[in-house]
Amino acid sequence: MSDKIKDSVKAKIKTFPKKPGIYFFKDKNQNVIYIGKARSLQNRIKSYFAPTSDTKVIRILNETRDIEYILTGSEKEAGFLENNFIQQYQPKFNLRLKDDKSFPYLKLSLQDLYPGLYLTRRVEADGSKYFGPFSPAHQARQTIHLISKFFGIRTCSEKIPGIRKRPCLEYDLKLCSAPCTGFIQESDYRDNIKNARLFLEGNVEKLLKISRESMKKAADKQEFEQAAQWRDLIHTLENIKEKPKMTSVGLDDKDIIGFARKKEKSALYIFLMRKGKVIESESFMEKENIDFSKDELLFFHLRKTYKDRKNCPDKILLPFSPLNKQILQDEISHLAKKSVKLLIPNKGKNRKLVELADRNAEIVLRETNIDLLPLEEAQRVLNLERNPRRIEGFDVSNTGGEESVGSVVVFEDGHPRKQEYRKYKIKTVKGPDDVASLQEIIQRRYTRIKHENKALPDLVLVDGGKGQLNIAKKTLNHLGLENLAVVSLAKRDEIIFTPTHEQGLILDRTSPVLKLLQHVRDEAHRFASSYHRIKRKKRSFESELDGISGLGPKRKSLILTKYKSLAEVKESPVEELGKIVGKKVAAKILEKLK
Repeated sequence: MSDKIKDSVKAKIKTFPKKPGIYFFKDKNQNVIYIGKARSLQNRIKSYFAPTSDTKVIRILNETRDIEYILTGSEKEAGFLENNFIQQYQPKFNLRLKDDKSFPYLKLSLQDLYPGLYLTRRVEADGSKYFGPFSPAHQARQTIHLISKFFGIRTCSEKIPGIRKRPCLEYDLKLCSAPCTGFIQESDYRDNIKNARLFLEGNVEKLLKISRESMKKAADKQEFEQAAQWRDLIHTLENIKEKPKMTSVGLDDKDIIGFARKKEKSALYIFLMRKGKVIESESFMEKENIDFSKDELLFFHLRKTYKDRKNCPDKILLPFSPLNKQILQDEISHLAKKSVKLLIPNKGKNRKLVELADRNAEIVLRETNIDLLPLEEAQRVLNLERNPRRIEGFDVSNTGGEESVGSVVVFEDGHPRKQEYRKYKIKTVKGPDDVASLQEIIQRRYTRIKHENKALPDLVLVDGGKGQLNIAKKTLNHLGLENLAVVSLAKRDEIIFTPTHEQGLILDRTSPVLKLLQHVRDEAHRFASSYHRIKRKKRSFESELDGISGLGPKRKSLILTKYKSLAEVKESPVEELGKIVGKKVAAKILEKLK
């Protein structure tokens, strides 16, 4: 990290709150390279810049170009969110938590005649009630012990009714009521289950009061061992009360919306919860007419956000009711091709989630003025008619002309809008002709935008030099879009070409304008390359399976969906592969591969 970049990042850190949250270190391509949690975001991130001999910290800082954060309600909550995001992003410098092992939960098997309490790391839709997650893990085990001790709930998998004639050691230790031998009636056991649920659901105020009084009495009598047991129970109860908001014990799919407004600017912040875990966040900022009410602004924000979203949740939690809520709900449901509910929670865990999203929206709004500075500078440097708040970047990828693909990425106010990214399979160009391929995807992109009457960008950026710039300009002119601003950025020397800078414009390597254009260009390249790799892998996969009778394109596609590589196919049992293509064809495939 150069001194200029370090000074810039340090200045940004000074604006961070001294509150709990998680933080993201990002490299020059805006890839997340490290995620951490903090009790105080500002203090924790500052500590990385203190003199150190820690090689990991030094390596992280050498690659860091930006730092971002998300506020949470508590340090414990930050820990759960950190776990979710590490599993989602798989940062190179996070060595822990990168597998799918999650925090432990407690499972109360309510579907059983005599429910048991068990430790698990997976939440499933099996009729059980789940509680947690717990951190550290020993709190989950301690809670099982307390439930068994106070309520006699079993922790074994013994069948009921079974063949056991006398209870096990757990009964003698007063850790189970022995339902397996009929020592307790079903109705009495169910009452114990109800009380245990109250305990696990956090309705423990009465039990806390009794426990504190009992601890004091035991201490007064100098029964310190007994007092210590009551103390441990109190600690467990207090930890149960602190429920994490960022993880649900259901398998919920929902978006949590936060909204903030200041004068003519408004911001939307979204937590994406999938299968009960917040795995991603997004933010959007708009400059609107100051005469709009906040319910009108929320309506416009939501309509724009969900118009092109492919992965809609079942529920969208809102801070307040937007204008024409029912119309908007019907519109989003129609686009998602399923029922989507717009809900305004008034209390409880969902309300706290929305309030947290609101606070993050306020941060987006506060930082917007800083983010818009490179855009204002870009308008001046590139001689544009207006501030390039919406930029669309194009790139092409192929290998010797094979499997040619293209991409378009969208940035608004300097931030990617990934739900608007699009990828293209080149249809009209043969061989390695990047210029002609670029012409095709620009033609297809803006023909469709014009047909659908969608908003045009303020700036089009293409990867390449004069040739790419000229073909982009020619294509747009042919479409009647001659007023649309276009620039190109050449990789080797990072030269910017524009219609007014035909010989090229070279900016300082630390220029925020250059960094913005590089970010858009590199993101378009990443998106195109990833699509090209998928196409190339599919072709390679299918070619290895050519010539096998009974194996057509559809069956090849089914195999590719099921298996990640030919090695996996090769190691697959014939019975398993036979479920997809039939046993005879499966045997032929394995014979050819082996």
